[in-house]
Amino acid sequence: MDTPSRPAGGSRTASRTAARGGGLGVLAIATVVTMTAALGLVFFWVPLEAEQGFLQKIFYVHVPLAIVALCGFVLGGLLAIQHLRTRDPRWDVRSYVVIHTSLIFAVGTLLTGAIWAKGSWGHWWVWSEPTLVSFLIIFLLYATYQPLRFAIEDPERQSRYASVFAITAGAFVPLNYVAVNEATAYVHPRVFSSTSNLPGSMALTLLVSLAAMALLFATLCMYELTAKRTRAQLRALRRRLADEGEGARSRPRSPAPALGYAPAAGAHVSAASARGPAQPPPLGAAGARRPPL
Repeated sequence: MDTPSRPAGGSRTASRTAARGGGLGVLAIATVVTMTAALGLVFFWVPLEAEQGFLQKIFYVHVPLAIVALCGFVLGGLLAIQHLRTRDPRWDVRSYVVIHTSLIFAVGTLLTGAIWAKGSWGHWWVWSEPTLVSFLIIFLLYATYQPLRFAIEDPERQSRYASVFAITAGAFVPLNYVAVNEATAYVHPRVFSSTSNLPGSMALTLLVSLAAMALLFATLCMYELTAKRTRAQLRALRRRLADEGEGARSRPRSPAPALGYAPAAGAHVSAASARGPAQPPPLGAAGARRPPL
């Protein structure tokens, strides 16, 4: 007898899962290599800045964190637009993962910015500095994303309102960037003098550090999306197994076979003949044989 073949859908799902796992591994390796190269350039190759010295090296962490975080917020809005267009929940999950990963990078930006401000200005925070304050406003705006999202119980309304929020807040990010560039009330700490161009070694190190941060961002997002997809598949498998178990328990069982059975007519006759001729009833009993007259 031929062995039943495996369903095509299951094989396709398994192949897609394996391909995603392989892609995540390649991305993680690329992230580690690029991050190692960036750290090597920062600490062993790029020269010290003339005015700030070793403190300037935080520039290669702070600026890439800020750029990737802001671009992530905008990307979350674009993914939310795609969700509203297609009503596909996968786009909503992608938007959610990108936005809350950007929030993590934004926290790193604020921390490194405070350290840099302390070394440059002598204060952890300067409220009159438009770059710091505007980034804090963006961070606080997106910090309300998750409370707003999870305050809604209906999944469809939750994803729709979260997408509208992501689009609106994502449109605010470039407007804020333009406003900060126009503001000149205070000068953000510079890693170079009066020119707007970095030296070649610093520019190369900044680009490598930016690539490393972007790869780290992509790796974290892909890892979380893979984990969420795997959990969803496990939940679906558990539900299917539970449904099959309930169906097996509720299915009526066949009655147990009887220990005895009525013999067939022929079998009854043969059994009677096997016992021999029938004996006459005893005298005096009902229906007894009378003596001949």
